[in-house]
Amino acid sequence: MSEERKGPRWGRWVAIALLGAAGWGIIRSGGHLPDQPSATASPSSAGATAGSSPAASAPGAKPTKAASGRYDPADYAEPVRRFAAEAGVNPQLVMAILYNESYKPHDPDLERAWQRSKPDASFGIANMHRAAFDDTKPGRPFASRQWEELPDDRDLAIQAAAWHLHDLAAQLPAHPAAPLTGDELLALGYNAGAGNMLAFARGVKVGSQAQSYLDRLHDNWEKSGPAVK
Repeated sequence: MSEERKGPRWGRWVAIALLGAAGWGIIRSGGHLPDQPSATASPSSAGATAGSSPAASAPGAKPTKAASGRYDPADYAEPVRRFAAEAGVNPQLVMAILYNESYKPHDPDLERAWQRSKPDASFGIANMHRAAFDDTKPGRPFASRQWEELPDDRDLAIQAAAWHLHDLAAQLPAHPAAPLTGDELLALGYNAGAGNMLAFARGVKVGSQAQSYLDRLHDNWEKSGPAVK
């Protein structure tokens, strides 16, 4: 799930890129704080080039270097379908969330550089925070994997995101009071946390930041359907 974005997004990434160009080799790791309920939301195949089919991620497999820079989430339709089916969630929802979370360059070195300057940052193409990943993985096929692997393994990022949505769905009431679909509530839960999702399900008004995420989800929904067919 992605951290809250304030001010110009790309300006901060450009600054990180410039810093990285000056001292790329020294940036490799850092901590991470738990997901913030008001934050914009927060797991995949590495090494794929544009237009290629990402390789499957096996439990315990050593991740390879992910493609750098911007990417098209539609290139990852196969793992989205596979892991959505594994977790029992809507593949179109998973794909739409990947589109929502594609606002920043998903280069492993850039992500780690950004996380070094902002310890509560998220990792991977699904922008997942450490706490969400660690809460999701027990008993799952990726239980032996680590949050630090997300920037390098895009299959792992998608798999963890799908199972996180599964866990959020298990918390939803059978008959929400809000005029929102189940997928909309799950997207808001992915973005703003389970507590806020349940509040929205009870009819609490969606705030401006969560509404912005929901608006982007609506914008990305139409192209996400054909992408996972």
